[in-house]
Amino acid sequence: MRFDYHTQYRQGFALFKDNSDRILYALLLTVMCAVPWLASSFVLGELAYVFILCIASLGLMVLIGYTGQVSLGHAAFVAVGAYAHVWMMNKGLPMLTSMLSAAGISAIAGLVVGIPAIRVSGLYLAMVTMAFAIVIEQVIGNWSSVTGGFTGMPVPDAQIGKWSLSGPKSFYYFCLVLLVLVVVSLFNLLRSALGRSFMGVRESEAASYALGIQVNQVKIIAFGLSAGVTGLAGALLAHHLKYLTPDGFSLLLSLELVLMVVIGGVGSLRGAILGGLLISLLPTLISNIKPWLPQAWSKQSGFETFIFGFILAFFVLFEPTGLNGRWLKFVSLIESFPLYRKDTFKRNKRYMKSERYR
Repeated sequence: MRFDYHTQYRQGFALFKDNSDRILYALLLTVMCAVPWLASSFVLGELAYVFILCIASLGLMVLIGYTGQVSLGHAAFVAVGAYAHVWMMNKGLPMLTSMLSAAGISAIAGLVVGIPAIRVSGLYLAMVTMAFAIVIEQVIGNWSSVTGGFTGMPVPDAQIGKWSLSGPKSFYYFCLVLLVLVVVSLFNLLRSALGRSFMGVRESEAASYALGIQVNQVKIIAFGLSAGVTGLAGALLAHHLKYLTPDGFSLLLSLELVLMVVIGGVGSLRGAILGGLLISLLPTLISNIKPWLPQAWSKQSGFETFIFGFILAFFVLFEPTGLNGRWLKFVSLIESFPLYRKDTFKRNKRYMKSERYR
């Protein structure tokens, strides 16, 4: 059994709670680094895709989980990042410079959406972002001189200087490094004054105004930051797909990103990664179990959509804190054993919070 007592002020802001956390994360990173020497090229490609979606999920988590703003159009920022990256690489820019520039362009697109979108919230904000995604999809399809239109455009080979990233191992490591950098950067940002402002706006805009937080400015910054991280994921996704078409950035991708955030656990970077792992690997899992199911089920056209909806309904009804909440309960069970009580995490009634500001 373990009790955490802070003896220094900085312990509350430490990246790791204690040495056990350092050891566990070091072991996890070691295992991930060793995977390419044990797995096939297909598995490495799937894992690289998982890492890319985890980065996109982290970007959306900043907006939904930490600022409380709903978006159903983040596939548009993925598309902006992907097409901007490929266009700049075709113009001769180095890969890293092009990726950073694509993330910046996506961030600017997020600011363009965020500035007028701060006037609305909730369902209306979701409709605004969804409309933006539809507009971007049509722009990509009709701007043939830049995007190749609906016929698409090929993606140049990934290469940093003389080091080629076209192989599955090198691209896997590159995606893993970027994922770790994004997680560490966001974790440190969310512990800063800006990150705490995000959470203050999420909890109560009225209280944030009373504390002197510039709510509108914080919302706009959150949109730009979220879009920038998502655009970085789009640049990586372009190299994974090898060929870009507007169909790859439809509303379905936006819904998948929202599912990752909700199922993983709203308000947790770990939850964004866990949700990304589940949702990105779920289609492969469904295809593997289909031969074992009755043909009347497996041949249904909407079978995958039904599974996605069932999982979402399950988590909303029985585990609203998501996979991260379940993980925290498991850790608490291990740490407090044998004094763990069944009703430790008993769910209490929650009442609607209403703000009388405006």
